[in-house]
Amino acid sequence: MRVSVIGGSRVDEATAERARAVGRLLAERGYVVVCGGLGGVMEAVCAGASEAGGETVGILPTADRRDANEYVDTAVATGLGHARNAMVVMNGDAVVAIDGGAGTLSELGFAGVFDRPVAGLGTHDVAGVEAVDTPEQAVDYVAAALEG
Repeated sequence: MRVSVIGGSRVDEATAERARAVGRLLAERGYVVVCGGLGGVMEAVCAGASEAGGETVGILPTADRRDANEYVDTAVATGLGHARNAMVVMNGDAVVAIDGGAGTLSELGFAGVFDRPVAGLGTHDVAGVEAVDTPEQAVDYVAAALEG
């Protein structure tokens, strides 16, 4: 199964550490991590998953696969800019949102459209997002939704 992780492209160290932990925990449970493939939360979650031996997919806004962060195993170039946000969410069976701005908010909207369960860790307070306090709670929530 795949879990999309969405969030800010520029984050502080504490947020990056939370994202790295989410990536590690997802990989330890055997989930493939899907993200937007660039920096911030995307890079941190891929780093955590990679360190735990997990698989990562980056769905890029650009037309060049080489733009992916160094921890992306499979880079998908789209050339779509922010329109690729729908693809990021669509390619996960569940979503973890960490931090984020307007781009993350659009992805949360697509999560609702595609009926994906969403755990929110320090992100937007919107309908359909289960607010959690820790990376462990985020991963437990999506695991229960997927396996329950």
